[in-house]
Amino acid sequence: MDSVLNTLSKTEFISICVRDPRVVKDDLWHKHIDYEICVHTNSMCFRRKTSCVRRRYNEFVWLRHCLDQNALSLELPKLPPWNPFFSLRNTQQLLQRMKGMQEFLEIVLREPLLLSDSRLHLFLQSDLSITRMERCALGKTRYTVGEAIQRSSSGFISRLEDKGCDSDSESCSSSLSCGLSVDTSLQGSHLTFFESSDREPELFPCLSETPLTAP
Repeated sequence: MDSVLNTLSKTEFISICVRDPRVVKDDLWHKHIDYEICVHTNSMCFRRKTSCVRRRYNEFVWLRHCLDQNALSLELPKLPPWNPFFSLRNTQQLLQRMKGMQEFLEIVLREPLLLSDSRLHLFLQSDLSITRMERCALGKTRYTVGEAIQRSSSGFISRLEDKGCDSDSESCSSSLSCGLSVDTSLQGSHLTFFESSDREPELFPCLSETPLTAP
């Protein structure tokens, strides 16, 4: 029995969960939805073994485009299609989108070739914007991919950029380097959403609690 438990404890796994949709106010007229992505793993491919970040639908679209460039002969899974009539009042649409995005990530994380893409790791475990993820992956920021992942939530990245160097400019290259608009009317809906704040209420449980076995 002990040998079985030891074997199981040494088995690499990657558990991914997309949950907790939240309405974020961009300006007076525009809002978007973001989703919490939680990772729990013991895989050597990941610098952080547990993490939670928030991403919106168009960032998933960007990620798929990036991975497609690196996929060679691999056939990437599809994302839920963009729906111009997507509405928060439609619970079924919301659940289907979250389920589709989670299934996309689950399939991606089973591919060793895709796991080597630094943009995937920045997407899953940093709070960088699309522009900064692209530049960081190319080594054009003052921080490395590892630093972005380990310290993005600590304010380290912001402090670097406040030192008179904008990470989105060409002058920031360093040898250290390694929206969707929706109908947000909630009247008549039994779901409760919150605008961006320090609170991150869990509105939906994880769609799948089954861990993925890492390649």
